[in-house]
Amino acid sequence: MQTNSTELHAQSGNATSLTLQTELLARGEEGSGDVRVPMNTPDAGGGRAGPRRQRAASHRHSHSHGHAHTHSHHEPETDGADSDVDSGEPSGSVTELRYLFRWVHKSLPFLVILCAKLVLQHALGLAIGVGVFTTFLYVNRNIQNQVFLQERQSKLQCIWLLLLLTSSSLLLYYTFLEEQLYYCLIFLSPNIEPLSFWGVLWVVGVTNFILKFVFMGLKCLTLLVPTYIMTYSTKGRWYMLTEEVGQVYQAVAPVSVWFRYLVSYQDSDGLAGLTLGIVLALVYLIMKLLGLYGQWGSLQKTCRMFVSDQYCRVAATRSQCSEAGGVCPICQSEFRQPLVLLCQHIFCEECIALWLNQDKTCPLCRSVIVDKVCKWKDGATSPHLQIY
Repeated sequence: MQTNSTELHAQSGNATSLTLQTELLARGEEGSGDVRVPMNTPDAGGGRAGPRRQRAASHRHSHSHGHAHTHSHHEPETDGADSDVDSGEPSGSVTELRYLFRWVHKSLPFLVILCAKLVLQHALGLAIGVGVFTTFLYVNRNIQNQVFLQERQSKLQCIWLLLLLTSSSLLLYYTFLEEQLYYCLIFLSPNIEPLSFWGVLWVVGVTNFILKFVFMGLKCLTLLVPTYIMTYSTKGRWYMLTEEVGQVYQAVAPVSVWFRYLVSYQDSDGLAGLTLGIVLALVYLIMKLLGLYGQWGSLQKTCRMFVSDQYCRVAATRSQCSEAGGVCPICQSEFRQPLVLLCQHIFCEECIALWLNQDKTCPLCRSVIVDKVCKWKDGATSPHLQIY
């Protein structure tokens, strides 16, 4: 009987726990849409274990429900952070541009003052550089125009160009008479103490332009020679030879100045500085010799072209000229000293010489007449600045 009463008591306890669980589930269903039905089984603890498990299950349910709500609240925040990072990239670049603009705005007065100071300190050198370069461009263009005009060239214009080159050179050397810059023309070092790097560049640049002026003056003298003494094609060969010789001379002229600077620029450091200077000077001489070797080959080719005719010069007869129509296809006028090319086309000697300065084929049939186009026959001067 005692056992039956115990069993009845356990069954009543289980029924009570089931009733409480049903009420709790109903309340949880009202609070959230998630419904969980825990299945409790009687164990050794009897009726006391049921309520404890019920409370633990409800605690886990509430914890999981709150955790789910927490995750649902945190997800948009993460998206917002990502969007902020994405939107922060252009804003960061804009901020950097603003900082740069502010720095330029604040530093602009100091930069202007610094540039003005440099210009004032080197006003004479800058003015001479601009003037020399402008003179070179003006004379070079006019010499080419006079060469192109051939017989219609102006003698007065040639004389004016010659006087301009001479006066510009003399004025420059007179302005810097104490520095004795003309020593560089005869491979000597000028009287400049101390000789800095920028001073060397300035001296070498001035010397290079003066040498260009000298050889451009020789071309002006060639222009003044009458045509019956020197034909147009012969003048073209003289222009070519003058330019090649001038380029070689311009390459050799700055050797003494650079050699002096490289040997003595670290003289104050004693034996180590002198040794380094000698090594640098030897390296410079080796590079210069390699450059001169290439120019020497070009000069030899020019000399061979100067001595021998580049193309076959065969004078055309009157019958050949009459068959060709009596008019030069280039200048559209009567033949003057007509020549017959290998392709049997006839042109004026000066016209075909001017054409072959720019092309190596016949103007009519495009047959190859010469192997190589000769440069500098049009009286042009190379603008290359030889600074080493």
